Amino acid sequence: MSTIKDELIGELQRRVADKILEPTNAELLTKLINNADSDNEAMMIAELGTTYKRTGLHFDKRLEKMTEDIHYFRKNESLSFHTDDNKPTHKLIIGDNYEALQNLLIQYKSKIDVIYIDPPYGKDSMGEFAETNYQNAITRDNLLSMLYPRLKLAKMLLSDSGVIFCSIDDKNQAYVKCLFDEVFGESNFIATIIWERAYAPVNLKKHFSESHDYILCFAKKISDCTCNGLPRSTDANERYSNPDNDTRGSWKSSDMSVGPRVESNVYPIITPSGRVVYPPSGRSWRVSKEKFDELIKDNRIYFGEDGNNVPAGKRFLSEVKQSVTPMTIWKYSEVGHSQDATKILLSIFGGEAKFQYPKSVPLISRLVSLYSKPDSIILDFFSGSGTTGHAVLDLNRSEAKEGDLLNEKSPEGNRIFILCQLNEKTDTTPNGIAYDVTSKRLKRIMTGECYDGSKDFEWIKKNKPYGGNLDVYEIDSIANFAIKEEGKTPFDVIDETLYGKEKFQTLKDKIEWVCQNFANTQKKLEE
Repeated sequence: MSTIKDELIGELQRRVADKILEPTNAELLTKLINNADSDNEAMMIAELGTTYKRTGLHFDKRLEKMTEDIHYFRKNESLSFHTDDNKPTHKLIIGDNYEALQNLLIQYKSKIDVIYIDPPYGKDSMGEFAETNYQNAITRDNLLSMLYPRLKLAKMLLSDSGVIFCSIDDKNQAYVKCLFDEVFGESNFIATIIWERAYAPVNLKKHFSESHDYILCFAKKISDCTCNGLPRSTDANERYSNPDNDTRGSWKSSDMSVGPRVESNVYPIITPSGRVVYPPSGRSWRVSKEKFDELIKDNRIYFGEDGNNVPAGKRFLSEVKQSVTPMTIWKYSEVGHSQDATKILLSIFGGEAKFQYPKSVPLISRLVSLYSKPDSIILDFFSGSGTTGHAVLDLNRSEAKEGDLLNEKSPEGNRIFILCQLNEKTDTTPNGIAYDVTSKRLKRIMTGECYDGSKDFEWIKKNKPYGGNLDVYEIDSIANFAIKEEGKTPFDVIDETLYGKEKFQTLKDKIEWVCQNFANTQKKLEE
């Protein structure tokens, strides 16, 4: 199994092959990475050795704070809940998303199908190393420095067929696009989606009233990923009918003539009523006489109820592709706008808005649906108010409503969401966003009640709870071999079951696993 160091060295070798990096420089960087004390340090060495020749993007890099502590998941039992063991168990991770991503790699490397992020381009939740908070404007260097190592980790989490979406504003789109080109490769760029996020102009603006945001879409390996497309509209399907009760179901007629005229396809057709018809002037029949006879035998030609009409081809709905290739401009009439998203939050929480500029649920549902399967894992490591979790739950449910062409109901989707959110404190969230907004939103829409058991919020009056289960983890830390509590070491406090492992039978196996997967432990053992 490749390690983070292996991935970084592999990237250096690819840069050499692309003539971006000098071989001698790559040799030195490889040596430094191999001798790094931790994965964090290795990533910083790789980052400092990056020249960004591929994109021409330069920025002052600000590195993450170094620490000798081991960071790990600790389950928050009071915020976790289970409603139905037959439904998926989702995860909310509270803490710095850099540490969360490193921990997720232990269980989910190359297993995430869709990542959506809405980084703090207008407001700032980068953590202590940037000394900012949601009330401060973010600097571009801080934004890019913060995103770079997180995107490197995100790429490792993506499956080979996986994609990542990133919301970004007009001011930062060009710079963040270059950063994505650098991390994922320009050849893996799929599209830039324009989302119409506002429905009314802001007339106080001096020049233009911005009404859109961008959503970047990149693949890990564009050759391996497939777009599901958007579902056909109900209106499009309702144009099909079945006037002759064909056992193959509804169909729509199509003109059997085509222009310009091809003499070989001009021949008389005799209708069931005995009428002889020819193609209109300057046109010919769409198919040859031999092919037309085959269509007649297969009951794919319709002459009208009385058998006297000009022949029409039958195009069956069951044979029509049930997906539509998405366009890159998404109107709010299709996927909602930011004002709608705010109204939904208010209906869940009431009173004042606890979170500004949330994304709409239909918007994220559409993004996830394009590249996910019913059992996919979806990650959002800037989860904010928890819209991505809400969207995944809604998408799972919508699949049960649609059914197939025979109106047989299909089961709900089983997509799992993993959300990461720093517990940043603001004026409206004195206990932190993750405590006051993200976890509470998920609790209310999934169970239909608040953590205190009350059900006095508007959303539940018009909506059925989604059900399902939520495990809430927090990022905890412990020094190497330090006694955290009651004489416990890192090997005691780290719970392997939170990483998809069965309980180890021996301490030796536990120690080997911890040393292999958690930074800062192997070095201490060797000493």
